[in-house]
Amino acid sequence: MLGVIVSLLIIGLIAGAIARLVVPGRDPMGILGTILLGVVGSFIGGFLGFALFHKEPQDGFLQPSGLLGSIIGAIIALLIYRFAVQRRRRTFLGWHR
Repeated sequence: MLGVIVSLLIIGLIAGAIARLVVPGRDPMGILGTILLGVVGSFIGGFLGFALFHKEPQDGFLQPSGLLGSIIGAIIALLIYRFAVQRRRRTFLGWHR
């Protein structure tokens, strides 16, 4: 069990870091935020893999994916995060009408 958690954290760090490098722009998050981004991306990638390819239905629709799926999911999660923060910032500052 501990090995699975450590593996998930390492893959999360790698996927989150690659996603932050691929998507242009500044992200004010530290190493824990990068790991969380990669872990969330892994589950998004697992969901997309299940939805598109119907792989391993006995594991359920929300499952961790491989490194490539984790990177793709982390990029999607980062873009959603940026959109939500940008929208909230505009609303907070009164720019949104």
